Amino acid sequence: MSRALFAAVAVLPLMLAAGSAVAQAHGGHAGHGAQAAPARPPQARPRPAPNPKPRAAAPRPAAPATPVAADPHAGHDMSAAPAAATDSHAGHDMSGMQTAPAADPHAGHNMALAADPHAGHDMGQTPAADPHAGHDMSGMATGAPNIPTSVDAADGRMVETPPPAAARAAPAHAADLLFDPAVMAASRKQLLAENGDVRTTAVLIDTLEAGFGDGEEGYSWNAQGWSGGDINRFWWKTEGEGALDGKLHEAEVQALYSRAVAPFWDVQAGVRQDFRSDGDDTTHLTVGVQGVAPYWFEMSAAAFLSTEGDLTARAEAEYDQRITQKWILQPAIEVAISTSDIPELEIGAGLTSVTAGLRLRYEIRKEFAPYVGVEWTRSLGNTADYVKARGLDPDAVRFVVGLKAWL
Repeated sequence: MSRALFAAVAVLPLMLAAGSAVAQAHGGHAGHGAQAAPARPPQARPRPAPNPKPRAAAPRPAAPATPVAADPHAGHDMSAAPAAATDSHAGHDMSGMQTAPAADPHAGHNMALAADPHAGHDMGQTPAADPHAGHDMSGMATGAPNIPTSVDAADGRMVETPPPAAARAAPAHAADLLFDPAVMAASRKQLLAENGDVRTTAVLIDTLEAGFGDGEEGYSWNAQGWSGGDINRFWWKTEGEGALDGKLHEAEVQALYSRAVAPFWDVQAGVRQDFRSDGDDTTHLTVGVQGVAPYWFEMSAAAFLSTEGDLTARAEAEYDQRITQKWILQPAIEVAISTSDIPELEIGAGLTSVTAGLRLRYEIRKEFAPYVGVEWTRSLGNTADYVKARGLDPDAVRFVVGLKAWL
């Protein structure tokens, strides 16, 4: 009995809440009936005034038009905006009721992204049909000339094609067809002189130095220069040595014709004249080469045939190793050869001497650079015997201080 009573007590509030909700729902719609339009009061019909004059019969009215449906809102004030729908719960105290959240309209629906309708389809753009398909386009100009490039060559070098035959059919100088040939010849000669036949003159002082070391202290020089164009030049060279007290041991001067035979290389030929303190001067016929080898090694080699029939040769090489923009280290080497003994010059056959030097210079300017260094000389073969006979050491080392310049 108690259990039934407890269940009834528990269900009673729920029933009361449900009944209240139903009453509110019906009450919300009560009184929503349409409002009838008020009837107009009848008005008295005016009596027509008497017309003493007879009048023509009034025209017969036209047939009535199709009746229009009566406006259900006739007589109503429609100026105000339509009112919003009446809240069914207006006037009710809803504070005691626990409002449940609005139901999710998507509840229970699978919201995963829709599958791509194009999945698995090839969406690449289909190229438009070529309007020239099947047409012979070989006779039409493409706009860009078909010039062979290095890609067309197997070795990767630029393809050089010979000029067409028509290019050689015209005169050597096409301008002669329009202008006086004599005037054009003079113009070409002037152009050559101004651009390809420039005359230059230079003086290079490779070494001008004083040496201190084994034996007596002395001085030496080595200089050269030229005058001429790019191909043909007059070249001169000189070198010598002496004692610091003013005594000249030996000196030589060369006068050469130089012709460029390759980039950076000249062939030289001329005469060499030697001057010695003992008065035994000698003249030589000279032939040699001079230039710059790969990696900027400055090299020269020459052969000398004296009027006495003695054949000698000499070769030199040097290299400028830049430490900074101002400091340059220059190693150099020179070797001398003789094909026969020359007792009056104290020269033996074979490799006569080797001289190696190392000089460090500082370029105050490109044209003016003082230096310090060390030089080693070794006499070889029979030449060393001549040196020993004079009481000197075949090996000699000296320290040098000098100047390198050019004008």
